[in-house]
Amino acid sequence: MTDSLTAFAHDKLAGLESRSLRRTLVPTHRFDGLWVQRGGRRLLSFSCNDYLNLSHHPAVKAAAIRAVEEHGVGAGASRLVTGDHPLLSELEGRLAALKGYEAACVFGSGYLANSGIIPTIMGASDLILVDELAHSCIWAGSQLSGAKVVAFRHNDMADLAAKLAEHRTGALRALIATDGVFSMDGDLAPLGEISALAQDHDAWLMVDDAHGLGVVGDGRGAAAMFPGAKVDLAMGTFSKALGGYGAYVCASAPVIDLLKTRARTLVYTTGLPPANAAAALAALDVIAAEPERVAAPLAKARRFTRALNLPEATSAVVPIMIGAADAALAAAAALEAQGFLAIAIRPPTVPAGTARLRLAFTAGHPDAEVDRLAAAVRSVIGA
Repeated sequence: MTDSLTAFAHDKLAGLESRSLRRTLVPTHRFDGLWVQRGGRRLLSFSCNDYLNLSHHPAVKAAAIRAVEEHGVGAGASRLVTGDHPLLSELEGRLAALKGYEAACVFGSGYLANSGIIPTIMGASDLILVDELAHSCIWAGSQLSGAKVVAFRHNDMADLAAKLAEHRTGALRALIATDGVFSMDGDLAPLGEISALAQDHDAWLMVDDAHGLGVVGDGRGAAAMFPGAKVDLAMGTFSKALGGYGAYVCASAPVIDLLKTRARTLVYTTGLPPANAAAALAALDVIAAEPERVAAPLAKARRFTRALNLPEATSAVVPIMIGAADAALAAAAALEAQGFLAIAIRPPTVPAGTARLRLAFTAGHPDAEVDRLAAAVRSVIGA
């Protein structure tokens, strides 16, 4: 090694490899939202967030193709320059109506949304309380804000209340940030209780509902399961149940106007391509027209948890806790040998000692295959 950067990278990779934490990209061809080809084998995927299988839905694909033919493949510039295509405004209107807000703002991705929204409204004099298991992009946005950032124990309302009591009085503004459906555990945030605490302490509530939209709350997301909960910033993505790419946040009209003029990840990046907006609009049409499709992922997940006597699933995500990273990799390999793609999730995505198989159930998974997966998991982990 003749340069220090290459030597640094080599040593870091070797350390990760020794702890079974090195990650590699594996070429994978997705056929239809269910089946994939990887390493020359056809596998049934239980690792994809395409919960409603809309990435391959004929109407969604057709809408994207029409948009490409009419508008091209890119937005051309930032939304504030030449990239604010009318389809984006139409999509924002649909999202605001679905979620019950005055307005919405579309971003290029979920990571761009959260890392832009939070620093726009929070600063050095402020306090942000974040669930310890919240998504990485919530933590990134919080750290970029310069505010005081305090973690509270996962879904622990007593700890959140104590942290608010300890830290709120010294801050100008306060924000509580959490996932709606936690992406690695599949559980729901108790948004009714969090909302009440937020209001008691003059704090705002931001919910990342990437894994809730289209799946829980009759498709409207996690907050819809908690009537009366006040969510000031309702964020979500198009890349899970909607099958495409992009993200949004819903809020009051003045808040959305502020984000559109000051959120750096909107102002200084190219707008979402028209095809992605068209695909999201078509996906929302499918969700509105097919409530049985919306109900299916949770039903499949619950069929699986019943089969293994696990706690009843509350979303489309079911974790199979393993513990050690090398053991999780071995379990994933054993399931792959039986024809299933069930990826091992390891630190730092999850806390040390909690490596797992993260199973994601979709509307299209046949019941017989869900049962076969349950039997395979039982054989692999001895459940």
